[in-house]
Amino acid sequence: MSIIRISTAGSVDDGKSTLIGRLLFDTKSLPQDKIDAIQLSSEKKGLKELDLALITDGLTAEREQGITIDVAHIFFSTASRKYIIADTPGHVEYTRNMVTGASNSQVSMILIDARKGILEQTRRHLFIAKFLEMEQVLFVINKMDLMDYNQQTFESLKDELLDVCVAIDFPLDRVSFVPISAKVGDNVVEKSKHMDWYSGPTILGYLEQLNLRANLNDDFRFNVQYVVRPQSADFSDFRGYAGKVKSGTIKVGDEIQVNSSGQKSRVLRIFKGNSPILEAGPEASVLIELEKAIDISRGDTLTQSHEDVVHDKNLIAQLCWLDKRPLNIAKKYLLRHAGFQTIVAINEVVKTLDFDTLNFMVSKLVEQNTICEVEIKAAAPIYLDNFKRNKKNGYFILVDRDTNATVAVGVKQ
Repeated sequence: MSIIRISTAGSVDDGKSTLIGRLLFDTKSLPQDKIDAIQLSSEKKGLKELDLALITDGLTAEREQGITIDVAHIFFSTASRKYIIADTPGHVEYTRNMVTGASNSQVSMILIDARKGILEQTRRHLFIAKFLEMEQVLFVINKMDLMDYNQQTFESLKDELLDVCVAIDFPLDRVSFVPISAKVGDNVVEKSKHMDWYSGPTILGYLEQLNLRANLNDDFRFNVQYVVRPQSADFSDFRGYAGKVKSGTIKVGDEIQVNSSGQKSRVLRIFKGNSPILEAGPEASVLIELEKAIDISRGDTLTQSHEDVVHDKNLIAQLCWLDKRPLNIAKKYLLRHAGFQTIVAINEVVKTLDFDTLNFMVSKLVEQNTICEVEIKAAAPIYLDNFKRNKKNGYFILVDRDTNATVAVGVKQ
């Protein structure tokens, strides 16, 4: 059964929590005791219907302030697929949470209040979807019931959103639109009886028939997390390399090379847990044993012998700055990618993104939630693919060496 990872995005009060609650409720993914608790809470608030937003707004602070603060992960399934939803906050100051929640997602579901139209946050969330090379974006035009289910309202917003996509060069074949009312349930799981002018799928129907692209390439990438040497009587000479297959596949007998040294060997055995397997694919956490001992350390990248990862100590990258403290050009940071890390300096802030115009401008100030292009100088060669070519091996984080806080997420250009 396939798994679809979804992130929600939108401005405050656009109805993300209500939409997710509606999906869970209408797909019968909630236990009865949860429904009873929501019913009781809704009655205490004087509501005649269930307040579906309470299903996902589980934190006390969220309920008190009426906003979703952190990233909540929600799971539900149908007969054909499993779904993981990262429910991210709507406030501008929590853009960093959206980047975090969307980083492992395949689909971005961007909600828009039909009454308010396109806001700065809409453009911001769409650009972040592009920044993260999101495979699909679903624009959900919510609260259509408050606009008397007017077709022209939907069509006008759709045209405006298409213009924004064109402005930032986001592929139009990866964009879809659904008019809904999350509160009433129109076009969420069941087709609306109020919008006969809309012939497209419901949100669930869209997700169920979605054909996601495969990884942008099938090149084998394996990041070594740990060198396993039991040094016991039973395994006195054993040496294995534990990690995750980022992309591509590896089979017993394949020739691999270590990108840091160029040394080569063949795969003798592959273990998943304690069980030997013949082949490992993307996202598989495995241990690889080689025919001959070669110099491999934590942080090394393994590829097949005919492949290579371009490496350099100089790197052009886009960053989303997460820290409350601005980027300090005079400060050294740690760049981390899987098990690899090295000290880096930000040589230059080339440009930063203006979310009002969606254009990059010359600016040296990089504050929290800023997206910028930078030149990085590293103490050691960095083995990364271009992010557009291979998402799984094209990203990294920057860490403050004094506080160990993650200050930025970056992608190689």
